[in-house]
Amino acid sequence: MNKGPAAILLLVTAACTQGETRETPAPSPAAQAIGEPRDCLPITQFSNTRIRDDNTIDFIGGAGNKVWRVTLPNRCSGLKSADTFTYETSLSQLCRQDIIYPLNRYGNDFQRGPGCGLAPFVPVKLAQ
Repeated sequence: MNKGPAAILLLVTAACTQGETRETPAPSPAAQAIGEPRDCLPITQFSNTRIRDDNTIDFIGGAGNKVWRVTLPNRCSGLKSADTFTYETSLSQLCRQDIIYPLNRYGNDFQRGPGCGLAPFVPVKLAQ
């Protein structure tokens, strides 16, 4: 459905890290689904992301009290090591059919990695 011309938004989302020093990545924390999966998430509903591994991204809302987990349908090579991704959308939301791109840093420059398809946004409660 076309809603008329809209500016393409190029958004870079930097993921927070907790300064992990392990050489092998920690597994994604367990999460319990607390609602039905959503096909789209308005960009205004999340303020941060946490890349858990090459398959899992948590989209974190406002004060961190809401989390939507996306488990990618395929491994997104380089996503965790880049720890940042970018996407383009002409809408005010990010949807399951959208493509994200790991954003690799080379000195002061960034290079977009291969595209990876998203999946539904599942509201979750993270295990402590």
